[in-house]
Amino acid sequence: MLKGVRCETAKCPIERQWRNQPPGMHAWRRRKGSDYAVRLREKQKVKRYYGVLERQFMLYFRQAERTVGNTGDALLSLLERRLDNVVTKLGFAPSRKAARVMIAHGHVHVNGRRVNRPSYLLDKGDRVTVNPRAKSQKHVRAVFGDGGGPPMQPWLELQPAQLTGVVQALPSREDVQIPVEVQLIIEMCSR
Repeated sequence: MLKGVRCETAKCPIERQWRNQPPGMHAWRRRKGSDYAVRLREKQKVKRYYGVLERQFMLYFRQAERTVGNTGDALLSLLERRLDNVVTKLGFAPSRKAARVMIAHGHVHVNGRRVNRPSYLLDKGDRVTVNPRAKSQKHVRAVFGDGGGPPMQPWLELQPAQLTGVVQALPSREDVQIPVEVQLIIEMCSR
């Protein structure tokens, strides 16, 4: 577009080869991460995605280890079944952090009872509803009304008129949408 004549040569300051390098003065020194670094990065990715800290993550891992079957699939299933995650997937809150605040303030009921723990694990057949108070309903309808929520998961059923969601089945590995290598996490946590 408005480049000078100099940009038609190899000395163009806009399109130099080194522009494709990562930022920093020592970009040429960056190497592939070690095996430990790769496994740690995968574990941190999952922890940040679900908003859990190290101790809670390790409790979920130990619980997944005790189950029969694939430990990685069980771990992701446990994390997907958290109440804050389900509230976000149903579209009642715009983010996991907002869902945690909603739950902590008592705007969410599970099976007709108020639950104020975002880490509450849901089982098959559990019914998640919004508190019947007008303030709670108004807040959720404002978020729910824009229609910008995530696509509905096959293991969840939503009844938008009543602002109710039902857990139809336990989530499987295919239902988890984050690109993560579960085997690396298992190798990291099993040490």
